[in-house]
Amino acid sequence: MLYFKKFSFSLGFILALTIGTEAAVATGLTASVPTVEKVAGTRDIVQEIINVIGLKPRFELRAANIENAAAVVYNGKRYILYNERFLAAINNAVHTDWGGVSIIAHEIGHHLNGHTLSRSGSNPYDELEADEFSGFVLRKMGANLSDAQAAINLLSEERSSSTHPGKKYRLDAISKGWRSANEQLIASAKGPQPDQKAIARSESPKQQVRPEQQTSRQQIAEQPNSRSNSSIDSRFILTRVHFSKAPKEEFYLTNKLHLVHVTDGVVKVVGKLVKTNDPDFPYYFESEYLQPVFVSERGELVNKRGQRVGYLV
Repeated sequence: MLYFKKFSFSLGFILALTIGTEAAVATGLTASVPTVEKVAGTRDIVQEIINVIGLKPRFELRAANIENAAAVVYNGKRYILYNERFLAAINNAVHTDWGGVSIIAHEIGHHLNGHTLSRSGSNPYDELEADEFSGFVLRKMGANLSDAQAAINLLSEERSSSTHPGKKYRLDAISKGWRSANEQLIASAKGPQPDQKAIARSESPKQQVRPEQQTSRQQIAEQPNSRSNSSIDSRFILTRVHFSKAPKEEFYLTNKLHLVHVTDGVVKVVGKLVKTNDPDFPYYFESEYLQPVFVSERGELVNKRGQRVGYLV
């Protein structure tokens, strides 16, 4: 359901979109859906997207012999189908893998918004809704606005059609979703969780991230170890990280998944959030300064002995 203008890639093929219906699937695949090979590792894309919106995936992501990507229902089951070369070409063209992720997020948006329940095909309203969902999800995953818009900015037609809106409207929809998620993340970073109010009240006001403490847009993204007279620009913060043994120290997780420590205006990267294969502890902080610290689904920080050592605020 992602409509793209024709665009020549170095791989030497032209891209155009098919409508995501059962009929399109039947003609777009050389074999029926159940025989399409599932590519190892691609499930993680769906899982990461699902993780940030708190839903269970009720569809499958599969590589298929179609021209690009589509959200479809086939034999009563929901699929996200994609062409591997298509996604690889997009990522190569925009110089970031966020391009491919945004396309998958867009198609998931079609499923979650109920667009694939209709057999009427694509329409501008549904496409904008899926674009907005894509922008929202990518911000939650840590993409900046430019990365979230990269694929559509490159491939969308300038003018609107009867089925798809023009580029300007699609970029605006992605921006709307991205900014909505950004506002949520800022509010989350500044405000305590319900069960942490007592802890928050015991902290000094100077340890809270205030608007007047914000730095330039690039401090975390480009110069993580730079010296400044203020703290972190909240637009680059996903959450605050509280360590029980250092309750008054400022630690933050940035949208680049870096663990940073702020001391007297000095921002220093001390670790990085890395994905694991454990569903109970899906992430851990990799750091040369800390012993391994695992992050539970609920945001609790646990050491190798299973002891709680902190939490994500």
